[in-house]
Amino acid sequence: MTARHPSGEDFKGVIGRTVADSKPWWPPAKCPTGKPNVVVIVFDDTGFAHFGCYGSTIETPSIDALAANGLRYSGFHTTALCSPSRACLLTGRNHHAVQMRAISNFDTGFPHMRGAVPRTAATLAEILRDEGYATFAAGKWHLAPMGECSAAGPFHNWPLQKGFDRYYGFLQGETDQFSPELTQDNHFVDPPGTAADGYHASEDFVDRSIGFVRDVTSLVPEKPFFLYLAFGATHAPHQAPKSYLEKYRGRFDGGWDEARAAWFARQIDMGIVPPGTELAPHNPGVRPWADLSADERRFAARLQEAFAAMLDHTDAQIGRLVAALREIGRLDDTLLVIVSDNGASQEGHATGVMDEMRYFNGLPEDMPSALARLDDIGGPKSHTNIPWGWAQAGNTPLKWYKQNTHGGGVRDPFVVHWPKGISARGAIRPAFCHMIDIAPTVLDCLGIEPPAIVNGVKQMPLHGRSLKATFEDASARARTVQYFEMFGHRGIYADGWKAVTRHAHGADFDKEPWELYHLDKDFSECGDLAAKEPERLKALVELWWREAEENGVLPVDDRVGPDVFRTASGPGRPGGRDRYVYYPPVSHIVSDTCPTIARGVRLAVTLDHPRGGEGALVARGTASSGFALYVKGERPVFDFSFFGKHVVLRSQASLAPGTHEIVLDIVRNAQRQGEMSLLVDGAVVARGTLPLLIWMISTIGMDIGRSLAPINDEYAPPFEYPGRIATVVFDLPPARSEADRRREAEVGARTALGSQ
Repeated sequence: MTARHPSGEDFKGVIGRTVADSKPWWPPAKCPTGKPNVVVIVFDDTGFAHFGCYGSTIETPSIDALAANGLRYSGFHTTALCSPSRACLLTGRNHHAVQMRAISNFDTGFPHMRGAVPRTAATLAEILRDEGYATFAAGKWHLAPMGECSAAGPFHNWPLQKGFDRYYGFLQGETDQFSPELTQDNHFVDPPGTAADGYHASEDFVDRSIGFVRDVTSLVPEKPFFLYLAFGATHAPHQAPKSYLEKYRGRFDGGWDEARAAWFARQIDMGIVPPGTELAPHNPGVRPWADLSADERRFAARLQEAFAAMLDHTDAQIGRLVAALREIGRLDDTLLVIVSDNGASQEGHATGVMDEMRYFNGLPEDMPSALARLDDIGGPKSHTNIPWGWAQAGNTPLKWYKQNTHGGGVRDPFVVHWPKGISARGAIRPAFCHMIDIAPTVLDCLGIEPPAIVNGVKQMPLHGRSLKATFEDASARARTVQYFEMFGHRGIYADGWKAVTRHAHGADFDKEPWELYHLDKDFSECGDLAAKEPERLKALVELWWREAEENGVLPVDDRVGPDVFRTASGPGRPGGRDRYVYYPPVSHIVSDTCPTIARGVRLAVTLDHPRGGEGALVARGTASSGFALYVKGERPVFDFSFFGKHVVLRSQASLAPGTHEIVLDIVRNAQRQGEMSLLVDGAVVARGTLPLLIWMISTIGMDIGRSLAPINDEYAPPFEYPGRIATVVFDLPPARSEADRRREAEVGARTALGSQ
C-alpha cells in the first residue's frame, strides 16, 4: 500500500491492512550534533571608538578580552540606524529590499518602508531553527510595526514568529533600564524588580540568556543554540547602577577635545586606525570645550559619565555571559559576534539633554533646572543623552553621527571570537564589510546553504558575502560595492573609494553636492577629492542610482511627517483614535498606541472604591516625563512630571467607599498650555495649569490599575489599585486644523526617529 499518508508525511515504513503486515518507521530527530553555537551581541548607538579595544578610555575589559582572543574589524559598516541594521543582520539582505528603509515605527506607503521584514527574507533564526538549532532572543527587538506591538497583536512580526523559540526583552526602540516595558514570548510581563531592589534591564537580559542556554545544555547537551542578545545600551536613557556612575566621577572633566585626542592616539598605537589618518574637524555645532561655560561643562561631563557607566556595566554583563558559557563548556566552540547598529547618537543636540523628550518636542534644555538635578543623571529619575561633542568623540576619528552616511554614522566596531574556528589572536582585519555580511558568514561557518524556500515561501537571494575567508587571511575581501541611504543622506563604496552626500531636508536630491574620498588612504573621510576627480565622482554617483534601483531604494525619501508615521493608526490598529475605551484589567499599552493629550483630553475613570484603598488608576511615562492619576490617603491625585517639575492636582476631600467617576479634564488654551480640572462625581475638587501640552510624553507607555514606572516618590511600584475599575475612557477633542494634525504627527515621527 502507499506510504504517503493523508497528513502529508512521506512515510518510509510499510502500511498494510493491519499492524501484522505493516512496518513502523520514525522520522529521525533533527539535531545538528557537533555544529558550533552562535551568539550575536548587538549594542545600540555605540560609536566606532567607544570600546576600549577601539581606542576609548572607557573600561570594557570583557569585550577587550574577547577581541584579544579573536578579531577586530576596522572596516565594518552599518546602515546608520537601528531597525534597518538589525534587519540586515538577521536576514543578510539590504534594508530597503526587506522593507526597512528606516525604523519600524514608519510606514511610508512605499514597499521599501513597511516596518516589518517580509517572508521572502527569512531570518537567521528561522533558518537555524529549521536546521535543528535552539534559538533564543533577549533585549531589544524593534523589527515589528509598533501598531502591532500591543496585546491585540497581530503577532506575526514578533520574535517567536520570526524564528526564535524563546524571547525576553522589549519591542520598542528604547526603554527605561530601571522600569522597562518587558515582553516574554508573546505577552507583556512585569519587571522582576525595581530600582530600589537593584534591578537593571541589562542584568535581567543576561540572566535570561544564561537561563535559556543552561536549559538546553542541561537537557539536550548535543543540541547547538543561537542566541541573539540586543542590549538597550548605549541608547538613551543612559542609566547604570550607582557604583558605576560613581566610578566615572570626574573622568571627563577635561572635555571632548582632550578625550578625542587621547582616543585617536590610542587608535593609531593599537593599529585600529592606519598611520597618517587625519582626525576629523569638529562637526558643525560642536564648540571647543574651552568655549563652554562652567555650567555647560559640568552638565556635559556628567552626561558622559552616565554614558560611560552604562557601557562599562553592559560590558560586565557580557563578562557574566562569557563566564557562564565557559563554565558549561560551550565557549570555545561558540561563534561569538559583537557589533553596534550605528554610530553615536546626535539626538542629544549641542548641549545634551536631561530628558530626550524635551529635544523631540522641540524644547531647548533648561540649563538651571538641569544643573539642579545633576545628581539624578544616570539614575531612575533621568532620561539623558550626550551632546554632539561627546557623540563625535565616540565616533573618533570620523565625521557626523547616527542617521548620516558619513563614517561617523556607518562605521562601527565589530568583534569576532571563536577559539575552535579562528587561529588568529588579537588581529585586526581592515576588510570593508557590512552588516549584511554577518548572516552569510554564520551560515558559512556552520556549513549551511541558504535555503531557496522557507516555510513554503521562495526566498530572495542573500546580498551579503561570507567573511569566513578573512578569519585567517588578512588580505581577503568580502565585497567591492555597497550603497548607503538614510533619510536622503546617501553614499556609495566601490573598490576603495567612497562618494557621499549629507542631505539637507527638503533640498533637491539632484542638485546637492557629493564628496569623494579614497577610503583606502583616507580612513576619516577628510580629503575631499570631488574637485580633482569629477569623472570618478560622476561614475560613482551613477553607480549609486543603479544600486538604488536594484535594491528597492527608490523613491528616495526624506519625509518625517504624517505621511510616514502610520504604523499605529488605522483600522485594525490601536492608535490614532479620538476615543479610547479600556475595560480593565488591560495589558501594558506601548507608547505609540497611547492616546495623545496634546490637544487636551477628558479622561474618565469609573470605579468601585474600597475603604482605605489606594493605588494608581492610570499611569504613563516615568518620573522624567509622564503622568499618573491615582488615589493616595483616600484622596484622588493627578501628577504630571514635566521634565522633573511636577504639576499636582490633589483633592482635599476623601473618596468615600462606593462607585465613583473620577475625571481629569484638560483644555488647551491659545498658548498651548493645559487648563486642568480634577472632578469627582461631577464636582471640581482641584484646578491647575500645565505649562505646555506636548505631543510625545515618553517612550514608556501606559498602565491601568497600577504604575510600574513611578512618577514621583509618593508611591512605589507596582502601586496596584485594589478596587474594581470598570472603564477608563479618553475623549480627545478634534484637531483644530489639518495643520495641527500634521504638526502632531511630525513631532511623533521625530520622536520615533530618536528611539531606534
